[in-house]
Amino acid sequence: MTVDYAVDGRRATIRLERPAQLNALDGPTIDALAARFREAAADDRIGVVVLTGAGERAFCTGADLREQEAFLRRPHDYYAWMGRFIAAIEAIRACPKPVVARLNGIVVGGGNELNLACDLAVLVDDAYIRHVGPSHGSLPSGGATQWLPIFLGDRRAREMLLLNREIPAPQALDWGLVNRIVPRADLDAAVDDYCTELLAKMPEISRATRAQLDFWRDLSWSLTIRMAREWLTLHAASDEVREGLDAFASKRPVDYEKLRLRLEAGGGDSGSEGGS
Repeated sequence: MTVDYAVDGRRATIRLERPAQLNALDGPTIDALAARFREAAADDRIGVVVLTGAGERAFCTGADLREQEAFLRRPHDYYAWMGRFIAAIEAIRACPKPVVARLNGIVVGGGNELNLACDLAVLVDDAYIRHVGPSHGSLPSGGATQWLPIFLGDRRAREMLLLNREIPAPQALDWGLVNRIVPRADLDAAVDDYCTELLAKMPEISRATRAQLDFWRDLSWSLTIRMAREWLTLHAASDEVREGLDAFASKRPVDYEKLRLRLEAGGGDSGSEGGS
């Protein structure tokens, strides 16, 4: 089981259950995540949903890079994988109940896109949020390029997505990536506080309020996500993706200069020729 689902009164808790992999997202996990959110959406007994991760190290660190290596050999398969990720994000956003992100550890890449899809977020004060796409070989377009300019403003969104620095908890709060930061011992109490408040509101008006609030996020998402899926598929075995995955597997730094020299020489994607 890669995603746990538990109901306590009118609250459903959906927990990523891959702590040994820092709750990274593989295909079965994103499928289960989408299914659990659809289950919560269809259950009228539920009034609020909490999304969290197992363990204390990570909420979620994005795509499982071990699984991503398979797309170097079969890049077209990425199209289906990205469709599954999109379905999970859309299941969170389409849930008619408010969703609280209980950020129990570091939040990286696609993990932050899960966070951005939620309504409210509480982060432990010893964690950070980070995007790594241009550093490790992925276009961060499963929510980050679309929504960070809305959350942070254009300049800070560019800083986060182009520089890929860790954003410590206090800075994440100051920038608006989360609503609250708390000591780890107070995390559950803070989440409970939000859930109690949300359940003390009218459900249909809350649902309609969220639909209105989502206008700009809906607009940016709908105008970009199909082409993002196409671009990511076409580049799933590109030199840059290959270099990022090889560096990860080899536990070495990415050779950015090699990539720049190849570009300077006119490009030519070794991935299409079966080389490295």
